[in-house]
Amino acid sequence: MEIPRTIHLCALAVVSAALIAAFPPVLPAQNPEMQQRVAEAKEAAARNKQLLAQYTWVEQVTISLKGEQKKQEHFQVRLGPDGKPQKQSLDPPPAPPEHEGRLKKHIVEKKKEEYKEYADQIKDLIQQYVPPEKDKLEQAFQSGNLMLGPETGAPGQYRLVISNYLKQGDNMTLVMDKTQKNLVAVSISTYLTDPKDAVTVNVEFAPIPGGPNHVSGETINGVSKELTIAIQNSNYQHL
Repeated sequence: MEIPRTIHLCALAVVSAALIAAFPPVLPAQNPEMQQRVAEAKEAAARNKQLLAQYTWVEQVTISLKGEQKKQEHFQVRLGPDGKPQKQSLDPPPAPPEHEGRLKKHIVEKKKEEYKEYADQIKDLIQQYVPPEKDKLEQAFQSGNLMLGPETGAPGQYRLVISNYLKQGDNMTLVMDKTQKNLVAVSISTYLTDPKDAVTVNVEFAPIPGGPNHVSGETINGVSKELTIAIQNSNYQHL
């Protein structure tokens, strides 16, 4: 029996609410500290995006299905004029497939294409969240979809919890450093076209010596199909 979309949305909202409730109390939108912290997050997002356009780096992408590694790729990356990553493969051409029966080959290729398409959909979705856009942060603030609170166990950090950032019922938490005013981590709970196709993301940031913060590691989980995409970025070079 098909479960109505509204029920999935409600379930996602309940999960998000439970996550928020697990943390210390948050500040209301009209609080002056809230306005200051939102301004810091917006500035950090804009500054990092502008500075990263001056760098190129190596990205390693590992795709696993039900815990088994299926593919690993390496790319040289830089941001294009539109602010989106442009990638060039660093891997040699794939070896020709071994001889196998036509039917078996068809089944294997079909399965590969299915998980590749699913992985591509997830990666395209997450690129709309990471890095966060200052205009979307301002929209969340104005709409009352943003809350502020301390980061548990880290007195030098705070968190901004954003609901409905990109989709109805999604949730994104930004962890910021109070002193450096930089992003430390991002966690996301969202979905593809239907809330039952849940996607969760954990992102870690690190500073480039003498430069901006960057995404050092990113773990994306496509929950329904047990597909995991692990991304590691390294070897940042100034252009």
